[in-house]
Amino acid sequence: MAVIAEFTVAPEQFVLGQVLSRASDIEVEMERVVPSSQRVMPYIWVRGDDLASFEEAIQSSDYVEEVVPLDVVGNRGLYRVEWSEDVRSLIYAMAAFDATILEANSTGQWFFRIRFEDQNRVAEFNEFLNDRGIDITMTRLYRLHEGERERPFGLTETQQRVLSLAIERGYFEVPRRATLRDIAAELDVSEQSVSETIRRGANKVLKQTLVQLEAVSE
Repeated sequence: MAVIAEFTVAPEQFVLGQVLSRASDIEVEMERVVPSSQRVMPYIWVRGDDLASFEEAIQSSDYVEEVVPLDVVGNRGLYRVEWSEDVRSLIYAMAAFDATILEANSTGQWFFRIRFEDQNRVAEFNEFLNDRGIDITMTRLYRLHEGERERPFGLTETQQRVLSLAIERGYFEVPRRATLRDIAAELDVSEQSVSETIRRGANKVLKQTLVQLEAVSE
């Protein structure tokens, strides 16, 4: 039975994180993708004030064959990153064990939500990483149908975590007891990243709530 694993990992623990951390003050989110054991070419969304510097920093890595900007508007861009065949890292481990990336994003520390065919694959994946000195922190492991019931409003793990912290700290109160700067400092990320995460998460909650209210009133 399919199993979902959620875990965090420091950027220095895997090649993708090391390369992307070269560019500061950016938020990175990986597109949902099924890695291939032959070639891994993640599609990533990047948000930041200096995307040109990001492209230059990524392209200068020995692990990167090519960076292709597919769609760049303002401070947000979609890129395809083709990695060197020599890269043997976390993403390749996912490919080796037939895992599907459902969510992957970073505002400092990386968060992954990936699907395995069964729990044995998860154990093999963990052993593979341990043998290569890649340390991850497993935060949640559950069957697919369990996660569908428990995750409300279609929020990502990051959105739910940031929204919960904003509520706890009084960001939405009048007057506010906490600012974006306060929350960003606590999470060790940029104010822009916190602002966008809160807006996207709140937008999902409000849309679904209003739709439900309209359905009840009809």
